[in-house]
Amino acid sequence: MHWGEIAALATAVCWSMTAVFFSYSGRLIGSDVVNRSRLVFAFLFLSVTHLIIEGSLFPWDAEPYRWFWLILSAILGLVLGDSFLFRAYVMIGPRLSMLLMSTVPIYSVLFGWLLFEEAITAVEMAGILLAVGGIGWVVTERRPGQTAVQNKQYKKGILFGLAGALGQVTNLVTARYGLVGGYSTISATVIRILVALLILWGVAALQRQIRYTLRMWGNRKAFRALIGGTITGPFLGIWFSLIAIQSTRLGIAATLMALPPILLIPIEYVVYKRKVSQRGIVGTVVAIVGVALIFLPQ
Repeated sequence: MHWGEIAALATAVCWSMTAVFFSYSGRLIGSDVVNRSRLVFAFLFLSVTHLIIEGSLFPWDAEPYRWFWLILSAILGLVLGDSFLFRAYVMIGPRLSMLLMSTVPIYSVLFGWLLFEEAITAVEMAGILLAVGGIGWVVTERRPGQTAVQNKQYKKGILFGLAGALGQVTNLVTARYGLVGGYSTISATVIRILVALLILWGVAALQRQIRYTLRMWGNRKAFRALIGGTITGPFLGIWFSLIAIQSTRLGIAATLMALPPILLIPIEYVVYKRKVSQRGIVGTVVAIVGVALIFLPQ
């Protein structure tokens, strides 16, 4: 059995469902409420998982330098990056948001070149051009019948989606320093989730939003979607992604895990009754092919 490939596909399905769940709940109770709330439940699920795998609820033995890099990673990715992404979910929907998130490998290659002196091959450059071209073709499609306010919201959502992708890349770069020496990925994840939880709930306290947030949990439809997104994303999605990376080649895993924009085309049509144009489908496929080229063995 190709367990690594199966786990990578399962990760793509999980992240697709997460985008749908959080987009739905964000429209009902607000993206900020969803963002800070899912961290509470994610921390609970991951702590239990850490107890099973590592023998303790929390990695208290992490060295100070790991804390520094993982705190920085949490701020850039889980606090700033995910805040932008969650707003994009609400403004432009899960499919386009995840398509913009597929620019993460492009940013990663460029950061690797700038920070770690990693060479960019001709094939990788071709993949970058294809991915950027495909995404650009989709997001610049004319949207007839939209009001000026809707068009403004669409443009803002695109910017939020790109900012979310940039946040994820800086998150990965900084986390890389915190994982040196083969440090446990589940331990690093628990630390990052806790840091983000404390920051976002601290901000909520300053804004006097804690009671409001807890009151929003009373919205049953939103709360069910919130729990569903937490299970499929920060919990199962991360777990399956780790299995994929450990059990198959990184390029194969990364390419399969980049499939959510494709998977979300039929999901968005069924759930949101949005018809996806031929241009949108072709552009998405071209972008995914470009991402796949980046991960081909060089």
